[in-house]
This record gives sequence, structure tokens and C-alpha cells, in this order.
Amino acid sequence: MKIRLKKSFIGLKPVQKKTLKALGFKRPQQVLEVQDNPSIQGMIKRVQSFVEVIK
Repeated sequence: MKIRLKKSFIGLKPVQKKTLKALGFKRPQQVLEVQDNPSIQGMIKRVQSFVEVIK
């Protein structure tokens, strides 16, 4: 599964920043390939307004 970071880290809550960094994001518009498992899906759900899922 591919995910893309839509917005920058500026203005996010610390918990949201940590979640995005744990997913592996470093910059806006970055696309990452991640495994589809329940823990990753939970992290995506926590920051769903900042990421876009590309299947």
C-alpha cells in the first residue's frame, strides 16, 4: 500500500508529528510504500486528514 503526505508538519500536534515520523515521512508530498497491517492502519487513521492512501 502506498501513502502520501499531503501537508507539512508545521502546526501539527506533537502526537500527530510523532505518528507521521513513525510512518517514515520526512517531507511534504512524499510517497511511501508500507505494509498493510492493523498497526499501520491505526496510525493512518490517527492522521487521516494529513495523508492520502494510494492503492
